[in-house]
Amino acid sequence: MPSLLGRHTLSLHSALLELQHVLGHDFGQGITYLQDALTHPSATPVALRGRATAYERLEFLGDRVLALVIAEMLLARFPTEKEGALARRHAALVRREALARVAWQINLGPHLILSHSEGDSGGRDNPAILADACEGVIGALFTHAGFDTTKNFIIRLWTPLMEEMTLPPKDAKTALQEWAQRHALPLPTYAILSTAGPAHEPTFHVAVRVKGEEQAAGSGSSKRLAEQAAARALLERVQNA
Repeated sequence: MPSLLGRHTLSLHSALLELQHVLGHDFGQGITYLQDALTHPSATPVALRGRATAYERLEFLGDRVLALVIAEMLLARFPTEKEGALARRHAALVRREALARVAWQINLGPHLILSHSEGDSGGRDNPAILADACEGVIGALFTHAGFDTTKNFIIRLWTPLMEEMTLPPKDAKTALQEWAQRHALPLPTYAILSTAGPAHEPTFHVAVRVKGEEQAAGSGSSKRLAEQAAARALLERVQNA
């Protein structure tokens, strides 16, 4: 007769059977890796909050694995393209929006383990939560199945996104400038709000303004990256208005 732990593992395995099929890997007795990737910090017991969670560690790993595979895919797909264009394609393919699209495609939302309040407030459809969980799932897949299986999953799900880009996407600052010009507005202006952290690892906080629009802010490890983040935030707002 199976032990209580064994029955619990079998129950988890059954509940996640469809997701494992989509991922192309049966976690078997390692199903807790996948469960960790799906357990949002909001569902972590209060006594453990503030510590590094398995979810966050798998998310960190998945982010790096995804970045590597996408870089390899781009080099193979666009053998004559310059580094700048490849970098813009790469940034678009590893951004929250791309990750959330993949998460929706594999129906990740219903499998998320959230607190009641997070679930009631629409957490299963929240692009930020879905994107983070998607990275966590990639981390879990890499940890348990290895690089080749994870690479095959990424290639299968990200190739259609890559093929949508007939041309390299414009960086956010350029796109925001062109949006302002189309609307006969002055060019965007940027200002550093603050800097934090040690000199060797600073974080810049930058605001961008366009006439008639509320300012948006962004952060990054350099002024350039912070400006791009701020421009992206404002672009998303004006385009979704």
